[in-house]
This record gives sequence, C-alpha cells and structure tokens, in this order.
Amino acid sequence: MDTVIQAIEIFAAVTGVVYVILEILQKNAMWWVGILSGAACAFEFATQHVWASMGLNIYYVGMSVLGLIQWKKASTEVGEHTIHLNMMTHRVRMISLGILVVGISVLTPILKNTGDAAPVLDGLAVTLSVIATWWLAQSYLEQWMLWILADLLNTAICLTTGQYWMAAMYLAYIASAVYGYFHWKNHGEYVNLRD
Repeated sequence: MDTVIQAIEIFAAVTGVVYVILEILQKNAMWWVGILSGAACAFEFATQHVWASMGLNIYYVGMSVLGLIQWKKASTEVGEHTIHLNMMTHRVRMISLGILVVGISVLTPILKNTGDAAPVLDGLAVTLSVIATWWLAQSYLEQWMLWILADLLNTAICLTTGQYWMAAMYLAYIASAVYGYFHWKNHGEYVNLRD
C-alpha cells in the first residue's frame, strides 16, 4: 500500500507542476489537468489526515469546471493566445477579506477536533487557496500573491508531515507563482473591468 500511496504522491506532484506551467501560459488545458491533480492530491492528503487540504483539493476539482467555462468565454473575447486579465474591485477585496476571517475562524477549531496534523497552518493555507482559486477563475492578477503565501504554508505542512514529494511540488509552485505574476503582468490584457 505504501508503494501505491507514494506513486499517487509522485503523480500529484508531476501533474501539479504541469498545472502551474499551463496556468502561467493561461491555457484552458490547465483545468483538465487540475481535475486529475486535485483528485490525486485529495487522496494523498486524506492518507496523511490533513483534512482541510483534502477538502480543498475536492474544491479544486469543482472549480476546474467553473474555471474552464470562464476562461473559454474570456479567450473568445481577446483570442486564445492572449493572457486575459480582469480588474479586481474593492467589493471583491472586501468579500475576500470576509472569507479569510470566517474561513480561519471556522476551520481552525474544526481541524483541531478532527486530529489534523497542522490545524492552524492547514486552515490558513486552505482559506487562502479557496480565495486564490476564485481569483484565478476570474483572471485576477493578484491571485499569484495569494498562491505564494498559501504555497509557503503548504510547504511547511508537507515538510512536517513527511510528504517530501508534495513539499517539492509546493516549492516549485512558489517559484512558478513568482514567474507567473510577472508573466501575466507583462503580457496580460484586461478584457472586463466589471464584476
């Protein structure tokens, strides 16, 4: 069974890196890879009893469907080869702040009671990732900043739980998020200034 779990962890790490490369390039195929990667990561985190991260990856699978629909629509407006960006509004920032406060307040005690290996870090990383995924589906440039923070937290969780392949994946995510931010900023085109 350990060999199967390690194979799934390696698969999750590889598909996760492919996902981020496609995200940087803003290719719709990213969302299909996201379904596979999310399912594999959900299983991996379940085996380590990191429940919020497991739930987050199930959320990723669902958001991959929404993101695919959103990005296909946006790519028809500016062309398939243009990075499409959406301007974030004050309203989105305030809703996101509310989600952050509520998410951490609700998740941390629940995770403590379920025996989560790192309840505070896991709750914060999951809440940031939920917001970042929503921002990604809407093509907000700022999503990259949230990913950097969330991936730093996830790296720490994986290192403390012995998930070294997953930690390596999150380190690659951090580097990719830094590159992705500048790539989108330099090559993106705003296509919709309304929410």
